[in-house]
Amino acid sequence: MDGERRPAPGPPAQGLLADEHLVLWTLCSVLLPVFITFWCSLQRSRRQLHRRDIFRKSKHGWRDTDLFSQPTYCCVCAQHILQGAFCDCCGLRVDEGCLKKADKRFQCKEIMLKSDTRALDAMPHHWIRGNVPLCSYCVLCRQQCGTQPKLCDYRCVWCQKTVHDECMKNSLRNEKCDFGEFKSLIIPPSYITAVNQMRKNKKTDYEVLASKFGQQWTPLIILANSRSGTNMGEGLLGEFRILLNPVQVFDVTKTPPIKALQICTLLPCYSARVLVCGGDGTVGWVLDAVDEMKIKGQEKYIPQVAVLPLGTGNDLSNTLGWGAGYAGEIPVAQVLRNVMEADGIKLDRWKVQVTNKGYYSLRKPKEFTMNNYFSVGPDALMALNFHVHREKAPSLFSSRILNKAVYLFYGTKDCLVQECKDLNKKVESWMASEWNCPTWKASSCSTLATGAAAAGCGRGWETRPTLSPGTTMACWKLLACTGLSTALRFK
Repeated sequence: MDGERRPAPGPPAQGLLADEHLVLWTLCSVLLPVFITFWCSLQRSRRQLHRRDIFRKSKHGWRDTDLFSQPTYCCVCAQHILQGAFCDCCGLRVDEGCLKKADKRFQCKEIMLKSDTRALDAMPHHWIRGNVPLCSYCVLCRQQCGTQPKLCDYRCVWCQKTVHDECMKNSLRNEKCDFGEFKSLIIPPSYITAVNQMRKNKKTDYEVLASKFGQQWTPLIILANSRSGTNMGEGLLGEFRILLNPVQVFDVTKTPPIKALQICTLLPCYSARVLVCGGDGTVGWVLDAVDEMKIKGQEKYIPQVAVLPLGTGNDLSNTLGWGAGYAGEIPVAQVLRNVMEADGIKLDRWKVQVTNKGYYSLRKPKEFTMNNYFSVGPDALMALNFHVHREKAPSLFSSRILNKAVYLFYGTKDCLVQECKDLNKKVESWMASEWNCPTWKASSCSTLATGAAAAGCGRGWETRPTLSPGTTMACWKLLACTGLSTALRFK
């Protein structure tokens, strides 16, 4: 037995080599996608930083997009592009690689002229080639522009006139621009230049300066809330900047209305108009700023107020004839036409004071202004909860239907939690300190302005859009106090 020979085992090096190859390929298959993903994200971050640096230093209002809504061609290389950047002031559209060249080659809209020696009526056209609006026609031959699948034809960034490449002549290039259809709403760059010169000379005779534009000149100031309702404000701001002077367009989330309305003091008395793009809260914010102008002694510069409803409820807008909500169903140009044709009416404004009931209360009374209604209890708590959560995450509230669903959720929650239980035992309502309302037997109360100023309780009586000058304090007898047994109230 001891003499028998056992078979020698195979060489272990071959099995170890196979295992090492398996481990190596496994590591490569795992680490290579991770490395490629990390490298792509690093390159994307570098491109974004480079793009943001150009955006910050540029005089254009560049905005990047992942997909253009219509066939688009780069203004530099003339190639068809699906994504890139566009200027929301002059309308230039370029590829990402041509962004720096376009920034140096093309000039954006001038909010004011560089030289004050140019006459007020000598504003030339500012032509930009390519990407003309759909269904636009040449001012010379009256044929449709932009029909060829390439970068072709010209558009003036002020009067919005379009012309074919073949029809463009030197005389047309140097022709005076009349600012087109909305010349009565646009603040010309030459006017701002002249105003700056007058302020240096300590003169404020703006009526004489504006007389050259005619009596129909009623400049329009745009105040848009980019967070209202469906978050359409950001896109509307760009469309208004293209049609008007960018100095007339403000985002109230960045520039408060009281600061934005100071531009009205540089215009002739009682000539300015304001278009508020937002919900009832934004409109109330702007009207409060109008009241502050009265306190500062700027009453003769108070503008008339129009509304473009972007909020969730839009009760005041619906009453004034501007509709219950705007979702882009009509073009922005038509909105401007509606403002030009609107009639002016007076809007009742109400002061509300909230004080503590005890004798030894150290809290100061709170005062606020009511435009159409105010609520105490579950109805107000529901609106407050919605506002707080929208401020924390604005991107989640991008749909009017979703916003109403959130309101429904908080209303249902209040029915179960009942945070405002026995509110009628804690709150009393007085109107003009003359008589006391009946004790509230419901869990909440809404005070409505009735009559022609009513809102929140039905449709308005106006058939045409109306402008509100934001004046007057109406008779207290037009108020109605109603009780609600639950926050689940549908219109």
